[in-house]
Amino acid sequence: MKQFMDDDFLLRTDTAKELYHGHAARMPIYDYHCHLPPQEIAEDRRYGNLGEVWLGGDHYKWRALRTNGVAEEFVTGSAPWREKFRKWAETVPQTLRNPLYHWTHLELRRYFGIDTLLGPGSADAIYDACSAMLQSEGFSARNLMRKMDVRVACTTDDPADDLRYHRQLAADGFEIKVLPTFRPDKAMAIADPKAFKRYIRRLAEASGIEIFDFATLLEAVDIRHAYFHEAGCRLSDHGIAYVPDADAGSAELDAIFAKVMRGGEPAGDEIEAFQAAFLYVVAKMNHSRGWAQQFHVGVFRNNNSRLFEALGSDTGFDSVGDYRQGPGLLRLLDRLDYTDQLAKTVLYNINPSDNELMATLAGCFQDGSCPGKMQFGSGWWFLDQKDGMEKQINALSNLGLLSRFVGMLTDSRSFLSYPRHEYFRRILCNLLGNDVENGELPDDRALLGTLVENICYNNAVEYFGIAP
Repeated sequence: MKQFMDDDFLLRTDTAKELYHGHAARMPIYDYHCHLPPQEIAEDRRYGNLGEVWLGGDHYKWRALRTNGVAEEFVTGSAPWREKFRKWAETVPQTLRNPLYHWTHLELRRYFGIDTLLGPGSADAIYDACSAMLQSEGFSARNLMRKMDVRVACTTDDPADDLRYHRQLAADGFEIKVLPTFRPDKAMAIADPKAFKRYIRRLAEASGIEIFDFATLLEAVDIRHAYFHEAGCRLSDHGIAYVPDADAGSAELDAIFAKVMRGGEPAGDEIEAFQAAFLYVVAKMNHSRGWAQQFHVGVFRNNNSRLFEALGSDTGFDSVGDYRQGPGLLRLLDRLDYTDQLAKTVLYNINPSDNELMATLAGCFQDGSCPGKMQFGSGWWFLDQKDGMEKQINALSNLGLLSRFVGMLTDSRSFLSYPRHEYFRRILCNLLGNDVENGELPDDRALLGTLVENICYNNAVEYFGIAP
């Protein structure tokens, strides 16, 4: 019987062990999509205790706590951090076979050197030991990133953001590149007229122009797009339920904009037409400035109305969605490709039933201009676990070129999430090792080692064009 989470954790063959320890483990991290707060990096924040840094914004853990019968006071409420952590420690043994069990213990080991299993009996000792370490300089926000050998981190930022903290980091000469990603979702979120009107005022102030119709909205977005480019941004990101399969002329789009700005509720077809037009124009901006673009699709968001009203978004009440993803995405990509305005594109699905759709759709728009121009992105959110990663890797391998894959990302708000890259790398090496042992791949360690190193790091460096 193997020991839990030993050096060969998840590695079932000798080939897998050699690929991981000899190649994957030594590669730096290129985190091209995350939600780390740039202010905390710029200010090199130190955290008061383990609960604060580990539980403060992690809705994965919040969902598990609620499922384990923990009251909201100990999840997002006002209970002291130690008490919240004790509830988490009570919950961890109940997460067996959930990836949280692995991630929890990987994070304790890689950051704090603690290999004790977390549970009610070990809670206070682990809390005290880790909290004491967090008081030292070596556990500040920047040093947590250094500890994991992060070379590039791309945060997720609104077009109206002034990017002051990114500029501060650049001025400080921080050796890890922390760059913004352009996330204009709010600029097309017309389903909530009140929130949209508030956002338009903010965007107008940031861009310095009056926004009074669809054209001036896009002019303001382009001004901010250029501002982000000057700050080093080379990626956009779009978090949407699905890409609408819709079209509308300028007069119709202006009428929809005017209706929403008057406080009118847009109809479903109006929302789709507006969003489809907006995405198309922003995608052309991305191409014109040589950016890559990411589409995260498929989530049912804020499903619990009562708790959404009490706690807001991103608090653990989203789920896998079952939208029809193909028609609108195909329409958008084909329209852009037809005029040679399709940027490098990464497609992420949250419903595993869309794996083959995304992998084959990406293959339709490879144009030879660069390796892997169209990417089927890594297992995302509810799929960034062993089964989800394996299915994504297998679909990509069967239907595209795994060798050109840009690999893993954290997609996290936590500075303690970087062992997810290790988790991915072990899973990748294990799959390749199994294929070698089964005679399905040649036992060419140099060839396979290069493949692993490229997927773990080198491909992302080449693809996104942001040198560490």
